[in-house]
Amino acid sequence: MRIYFIGICGTAMGNGALLFREMGYEVSGSDENIYPPMSDLLRSSGIVIYSGYDSAHIQDAKPDLVVVGNAISRGNTEVEFLLNEKIKFISLAELFENYLIQGKESIVISGTHGKTTTSALAAWTFESAGLQPNFLVGGILENFGKGYQAYPKSPYVILEGDEYDTAFFDKRSKFLHYLPTTLIINNIEFDHADIFANLDEIKLSFRRLVNIVPQKGIVIANGDDRNVGDVIANSIAPVTTFGTSANCSWRASNITYHENSSEFDIIHEGKKEARVEVNLLGEFNVKNALAVAIAARHYDIPYDAIQKAFASFKNVKRRLEFKGEFGGVKVYDDFAHHPTAIRETMKAFRTKFPNDRIIAIFEPRSNTTRRNIFQKELAECFADADIVFMSQIARLHLLSESERLDPEKVMSDIRAQGKQAFYLPDPDAISTEAATIARSGDAIIVMSNGGFGGIHGMLAKKLAAKK
Repeated sequence: MRIYFIGICGTAMGNGALLFREMGYEVSGSDENIYPPMSDLLRSSGIVIYSGYDSAHIQDAKPDLVVVGNAISRGNTEVEFLLNEKIKFISLAELFENYLIQGKESIVISGTHGKTTTSALAAWTFESAGLQPNFLVGGILENFGKGYQAYPKSPYVILEGDEYDTAFFDKRSKFLHYLPTTLIINNIEFDHADIFANLDEIKLSFRRLVNIVPQKGIVIANGDDRNVGDVIANSIAPVTTFGTSANCSWRASNITYHENSSEFDIIHEGKKEARVEVNLLGEFNVKNALAVAIAARHYDIPYDAIQKAFASFKNVKRRLEFKGEFGGVKVYDDFAHHPTAIRETMKAFRTKFPNDRIIAIFEPRSNTTRRNIFQKELAECFADADIVFMSQIARLHLLSESERLDPEKVMSDIRAQGKQAFYLPDPDAISTEAATIARSGDAIIVMSNGGFGGIHGMLAKKLAAKK
């Protein structure tokens, strides 16, 4: 079968195309933004990429099936062509549902924060135990060097369950197509302000997700999160809870943090079952690891195999990723883009550098943080930083003044806490000022869910050039 992807260079679409190429399908696709590393990965796998959108590309590829990315909308030349010509099309989530998930044990990791890391750890744990899972994760897993794996004969598929909408023709959350047998819910907060009006709408999507878990399946839910508690309240499927509080069926206890890892006891119904150490930092990652351990035990993976996987886990790119030391200053990159994720990432970073000066640099780029929804929270989530920089919000012209975040006010509120805080418009200005302020022994963390204009390279060059 020939499959054609419209918007093939997006992270999810690209990984999906690579996964189906590995499964033996003939794959091609188009995009208007073709650049490495995804373009290189696609081409090296023998996938033809067409530049720009043109009906002639589909005519040339002669696909049996067209996959439409969720960033593609009506008016796209190729979309209009396939509609007019009645060519079969589906969403990426439907492609997974119909050609990857059906008939398998689908292990879905969901939640506002921590999905990618938890999915990566689950994939590595199952792989280390010799179970050879299929998986698709929205990032590059360092243990695998890619974000996907295809073993068609394997009964397991591990998926990062995104609550974002599916396609222009399907406004349901993507994860509703993933048919979970085992469902992990890490946490639930308001996010994706461009498609959800409020928290209740998000909780409704999660309730629908819980409602499709079979009675032979299991829901592994964060028992410390009130919103999660609301959505699992009427689950027909069995539910077990995890967290650090006494009301959870599974608890992480006696937590010890090291420079690059976290160690904790696994307590089940009041009884200690094991002590494990995972190459992740912060309490939120302890909970993520505990959820993976519960899922692994559900599939009879022994604790020694779980510990082996946890000890050899290398995380995902852009999760507290060390970019290098320049002029005595250590530079890290992180994907955090929601106030809660920023706060927890900063706590973990402070654990790693308890006595060093920390400089945090943040780009308000997501559809939620570009808006003033979290105006107050963004001023409070940098408590563990000594110096904070914030850039102008991305795609400023697409928002009215009344709905925009005010970065200058955020920085003013942080200065009122006794910290140094700077609002500068672009990565060049920020990197120049940060390099001027930074001194040997400092640690810089850059947080954005985009490329942030190549700021990491700018920092490296300017820090290295300091006398």
